[in-house]
Amino acid sequence: MILCLLCIAVPTGCRIPDNSDKQIFRYNESAGITTLDPAFAKDQSIIWGCTQLYNGLVRLDEQLQPQPAITVYFHKDPLFRTPESTRTVPAQDFLYSFNRILDPAIASPGRWIFSEVDSFSAPNDSTFIIHMKQPFSPFLSLLGMVYCSVVPHEVADHYGPDFRQHPCGTGPFRLQLWKESVKLVLRRNPLYFEHDSSNHPLPYLDAVAVTFIVDKQTAFLEFIKGNLDFMNSLDASYKDEILTRTGQLKAKYADRIDMVSTPFLNTEYLGFRMENPQSPLNDRRVRQAINYGFDRVKMMKYLRNGIGTPGTGGMVPCGLPGFDTVGLYGYTYNPQRAAQLLADAGYPNGQGLPTLTLATTSSYLDLCKYIQQQLNLLGMDVKVDVNPPAALREQIAQGKAPWFRGSWIADYPDAENYLSLFYSENRCPAGANYTRYSNRDYDKLYRKAKLTTDDSERIRLYRKMDKIIMEESPVIVLYYDQVLHFTHKNVHGLRSNAMNALDLRYVTIDPQ
Repeated sequence: MILCLLCIAVPTGCRIPDNSDKQIFRYNESAGITTLDPAFAKDQSIIWGCTQLYNGLVRLDEQLQPQPAITVYFHKDPLFRTPESTRTVPAQDFLYSFNRILDPAIASPGRWIFSEVDSFSAPNDSTFIIHMKQPFSPFLSLLGMVYCSVVPHEVADHYGPDFRQHPCGTGPFRLQLWKESVKLVLRRNPLYFEHDSSNHPLPYLDAVAVTFIVDKQTAFLEFIKGNLDFMNSLDASYKDEILTRTGQLKAKYADRIDMVSTPFLNTEYLGFRMENPQSPLNDRRVRQAINYGFDRVKMMKYLRNGIGTPGTGGMVPCGLPGFDTVGLYGYTYNPQRAAQLLADAGYPNGQGLPTLTLATTSSYLDLCKYIQQQLNLLGMDVKVDVNPPAALREQIAQGKAPWFRGSWIADYPDAENYLSLFYSENRCPAGANYTRYSNRDYDKLYRKAKLTTDDSERIRLYRKMDKIIMEESPVIVLYYDQVLHFTHKNVHGLRSNAMNALDLRYVTIDPQ
């Protein structure tokens, strides 16, 4: 793969609005932001922050297609020994940035994205060559991940681990202020290379201000009062206040708030640890009984106000090629079938079945309580164990959670990303196979699909693998999520996609 970098001269005399005309986009990040170093952009909160500060070789557009995102100038920084305190971006900067991801001393969680790469080279300033070990069709989209952002060696090497607090990229905004857990302020980058169709420089906004209110209901109230311009997703604490049972914006907000909902490449699920031979959960019939034992349609209607699609298919979510569109596999509510499977496993009406503990976080407690109540009707004794998010992640990674709630947001828009969760060589803690599932036939299909460049054949193999997972039931698919964005009526031009990107380049805010 050869990627050419074109350095374009950009006028530096961009319009700087006066203080009376500032357009500041305000949003809250309840999860917090722990770093602004793209090498560690593994969480959505960090990805959103870094998206405003950096560019890579490509970005994914609203249809999830890779588009060029090659940049020109770095943000101004005194560490650049030039009169302008900046410089252009040659191909060698990508060579440095990608090798930095691979550096064991950096310990980037994004190192895996180059597992199919043999080497990089930059023979001149405008040519960057990636030598692949073997074919891998999703690779160009994978380069759109924030991990692949370009950073300057002068700044990254100077600050070392503290580069997280001193970001320097090429994106539409640059850092002005960051008081951790309090506020983050990004200013418009006057050197940004992109223009709109009228040749007006992007971005339109003068600044982005991020607060870190942990309580989601408090953040919701700040949004309703007009102190925030944007709110993402839905929380149980306010869902019934803003949405009807059918997922529509309530009439009292319709004249001042806009809601946009699109498919989200996020599969919410419950996972079983498969390496636990003494547990009844090691019996496929028990896992299948749980899959049949609760009503996903009713769960989505009453607990999610219709936001999302019931998970009656496989792990591959709707919106991706490979999704089962005709119902060849998956689970619907069938308590009779669930009871029969329990009896076949030696637990008629749940008799003799020990207490099963489901580990979750407080954000998903309502869903887990619902499943607990439904399974109790089958005679199953389920205990819900609520954990802090970090503690649950640690339990899952160490294999200490026999049954746990999880979710998988696509790293890149290809079904392989979901199916890799069950490839035996990806078993945690080294990889993301949190269930520690292993199946020799599945592994053969997975390796074959990775090498297949014919799209239709690859999709056929994806569906075959997804069917195996549903039959074996190392997971219970709960639902396929939706992107849900709320903005005030005076906010225009916000762009996103099925990976819930936050693209602020074209946003404008009318005076109120």
